[in-house]
Formats: sequence, C-alpha cells, structure tokens
Amino acid sequence: MSECNTRRPVSLLDVAKAAGVSRATASLVLRQSPLVADKTRLRVVEAMQSLGYIYNRGAANLRRNRTGTIGLVLNNIGSPFYSALMAGVDEVNEDGSVVTLVANSVDSPDRQIRQIRRLREHNVDGIILCPAIGSDETLAVELARLDLPCVQALRHVELLGGDYVGADYRSGIEKAVRHLVGSGHRRIVFVGAMALHSAARERNEGFRHATGLHGLEGGLVVAGGPDNVYDVAAFDRLLKTRNSPDAAVCYNDVIALNVMNRLRSLGRQPGRDFAVIGMDNLPQAAGAFPALTTIDTRPHEVGRKAAALLQKRIAQPGLANGEHIIVPPSLIVRQSCGETSAAA
Repeated sequence: MSECNTRRPVSLLDVAKAAGVSRATASLVLRQSPLVADKTRLRVVEAMQSLGYIYNRGAANLRRNRTGTIGLVLNNIGSPFYSALMAGVDEVNEDGSVVTLVANSVDSPDRQIRQIRRLREHNVDGIILCPAIGSDETLAVELARLDLPCVQALRHVELLGGDYVGADYRSGIEKAVRHLVGSGHRRIVFVGAMALHSAARERNEGFRHATGLHGLEGGLVVAGGPDNVYDVAAFDRLLKTRNSPDAAVCYNDVIALNVMNRLRSLGRQPGRDFAVIGMDNLPQAAGAFPALTTIDTRPHEVGRKAAALLQKRIAQPGLANGEHIIVPPSLIVRQSCGETSAAA
C-alpha cells in the first residue's frame, strides 16, 4: 500500500504544535475569534497551509445544527442584473464562511417549489428568494411547511410576509421623470409597463405619481411583458401622433437599448431627437451609443443586505421577522438624454 493511502490526516493538534500554540488557540483561529493576536493567527494559518490541514466543517456544523449553506433562488441566472445580486450575496457569505447554492426558477412557480424542496433536501440553513411571476399561497404554505428562514429579494409577495430587501423602484422612476422635466421634456412615455409582480407594479406607480406631480399627460404608456419585450407597434403609433413623445422612461436597460435601436431605424437619433432612460445600470448601458442614462437599482447592495439579513435570522431564530430594507437608487445621467455623464 502506498504512503499516500496510509498517512493519517493532519489534526488540529499537529497544527498547534507546528505553530507553537495550544490546541485551544488553534481552534479559536478556525472560529475567527477576535481574541487571538494577529501574529499568532498568522502563524497558525501558515502552519495549516504548510501541513495541508483540512477543516472538518461538516462535523463542526453538526455540533452547531447548521450546514453553513444557504439557497439563492432566482428567476433568470443568466442575466447580468442577477449576477450582480449573486456577487453581493457571495461577498457577505464568504465573510461568514457560508456557501451559496444557486437555483433557477425561470419564473415558473411550480419549478420554484421544486427547487426550494431540493435545497431543503440539501439541508440549507435558509434561502434568499426572488419570487417567480404568479407565486401564490402555495408558496407560502410550502415555506411554512419546510420551516425554512426566507428573505425575499427584489420582488415580494405580500401574503408571504416576512423579510424583504429590494430597490426603491418607485422613487427611481420619479427621479427619471423629474430629470426629464427639468431638461424641458413634457411628453414622456413609459415603455414596458406591466403588472406581473411587485417590482413592475412599483415602477408603474412611480410613473403615474411623477406625471401627476408635474402635470404631465399620464396616459403615455406602452405595455411590456416578460423576456424584455414591449409593444413595438404601439410605440410606433405614438411617434406618429401630432403631439408625439420626445422622451421615454423604460422598464429596464434592455428595453431602453431596444428603444434606441428602434428610434434609429425610424430616423430619430437618441440623445438628440429623443431622450431615453433605462433602469438597472447594466454593463451594456455605459457602452451603448449613445451611452444610456439609467436608474441604478444597486442589485449588488441588495444582495449584500439580503445575505446579511438571512444570516441574522439563521443565527437568531427567535427574532421576529418582517423587516423591510429598501435600497435607494441613483440616476446615472449619460448621453442618451443629450447630456454629459453625471450621477444624481
């Protein structure tokens, strides 16, 4: 039998001896205790690395009755918007030595339930959930049955109750309309309106409130739907009316970029003949021509705050939930409004 098959695993006591500390001190380093001096911590870490010590996290988790994993259930894991959310979650989880298991509901309530059940089978300690379109009391019943700590993110289903972290979509739309009015625009259309989930409804409410506040015509709305589509024919008809719009606030950046392409195909130059504002501040927005003005909904920060809130619920299960954390947006002004770059 080869040496690699007979050699015993490196123990924490081996690490302690190599670092010249007690086993208790080495254990404190593993638990990231602030009671250990930096120089001592460094010696222990270096000893772990040189000896090839592997922490038996499974055994430690059994002692704590936790697995050190959480589930993240999204509806479109291929979107750069959700990638930013995932990065924020991962940052906080990395600091807490927590592993994230990602699942994709593809906006299907049935698949969402199946994914949550599978995550529970893997004994995740809790989940962050962006509810699928059409989520109803079935989801609420299932989460209650599984007794799983849950933080809703970006979208929320009222009947679920509990914790929620999201962007202030309404105030973001209001900022966009206020900026356009300040630049002299009075015929502003909202492109991509829908009422499929809370994030969409809040955008609609923001536009209605802002147009009323500034005395604008509130009926300039072009419907949208899932998969970043909007009613192109209705948009074209609006452009042919006597008092056609001269600016658009769009449901998101993808629709805004498509609107700019449509305007160019009709002989209108975005930023010069027609102002366009998107939402989400995707990487494509800054690289567009002209660069797209957008409402930054800060999904990375939403992810960080959602992960921190879930970790708090897992660590202190007796605390009453129902906390709502709303991340304020900012308006990133670029050339699609005919102006130089700025943030508001």
